[in-house]
Amino acid sequence: MKRVVITGAGTVNALGQDVAATYEAMREGRCGIGPLEFRDVERLAIRIGGQVKGFEAEAVFNRQQLSLYDRFTQFTLLAAREAVRQSGLEFSGEMADRSGVVLGNSGGGLLTQDENYRAVYEEGKNRVHPFVVPKLMNNAAASHVSMTYNLKGPSFTVSTACASSNHAMAQAFQMVRHGMSTAMVTGGSESMLCFGGVKAWEGLRVMSKDACRPFSANRNGMVQGEGAGIFVFEEMEHAKARGAEILAEVVGFAMTSDAADIVMPSKQGAARAITGAMADARINPGEVGYINAHGTGTAANDKTECAAVADAFGQHADNLMISSTKSMHGHLIGGTGAVELLACIMALRDGVIAPTIGYEEPDPECALDVVPNEAREARVEVALSNAFAFGGLNAVLALRRV
Repeated sequence: MKRVVITGAGTVNALGQDVAATYEAMREGRCGIGPLEFRDVERLAIRIGGQVKGFEAEAVFNRQQLSLYDRFTQFTLLAAREAVRQSGLEFSGEMADRSGVVLGNSGGGLLTQDENYRAVYEEGKNRVHPFVVPKLMNNAAASHVSMTYNLKGPSFTVSTACASSNHAMAQAFQMVRHGMSTAMVTGGSESMLCFGGVKAWEGLRVMSKDACRPFSANRNGMVQGEGAGIFVFEEMEHAKARGAEILAEVVGFAMTSDAADIVMPSKQGAARAITGAMADARINPGEVGYINAHGTGTAANDKTECAAVADAFGQHADNLMISSTKSMHGHLIGGTGAVELLACIMALRDGVIAPTIGYEEPDPECALDVVPNEAREARVEVALSNAFAFGGLNAVLALRRV
């Protein structure tokens, strides 16, 4: 099997509109969660989120493009531009044929749906724009990335709720690993911060009205975010031959299903995904130094995840650093694993562990080193990225320092 490395990274999220700004915010433990700004927000009970502020689509895309690009697609294309530029790859000839794009997404063009349902039901309009369907479909971002960069290999979207990005990146990893592709553009995106999107989530009663406090005893729910994280996965020898900068090596992956409950997580399912990723990577538990947790800030998720980590690592669990960057950028649902992978790369490359901010009270059911409130310097050889989704869908990636 081929070895797989990351040669490009890009992002747009509430912490920053590129990777450098995001890393700076993570190092500083800065919070990107704040008051939401959109139509009818005053009708909502939940009025905070990790919204990308100061983003002006009209300054980046022309009128024709905006008629086709929902906000989640806009974020994806900007993050992809940064990632592809950093990789230095040009997709032409055989390279175009052997490269593709796999992205994770859950809500699709939810803002487009929200706007057009409002136009039809509230405003009484009888027609909508002819591009509504291609704008709102879940695979829109993947298709536009493939067209923008001439990616003629496998191109599709994975939708598995909060594990979408990790599942998508795993598919890209396997394609390069098994020689199906030389390079893959992968990651995920989401933009569900609109009246209809937040109103639907309110019904679940898992949202916080004031802050995201993962692992803290006084946590009271999750906070939604938006944005994108995009990477270039490439066959290692190909990357080395062209002198590419390597950010990290992807060494393993596992996915499991709880087959138990549509919303309540299972310790056993999560633990099996963690141990499976380590087995696939052929690493011992003692080699792992950092885990980017799913860490949503809900009572059920946090204690279940900590119990799963304890089961998977045994005594070594006490030596691990585990943090949730959702406390800073919010929960990007289908795009969350992609933005969180940046924290793993930062830990491996820069030796900086992103903190879990908002931590106020120890919880005996979350008695691990959650890197509370302040970033930490530490040498890390292997990092894991956890994603545990509604539907009992678990996906864990393993990365190694290069």
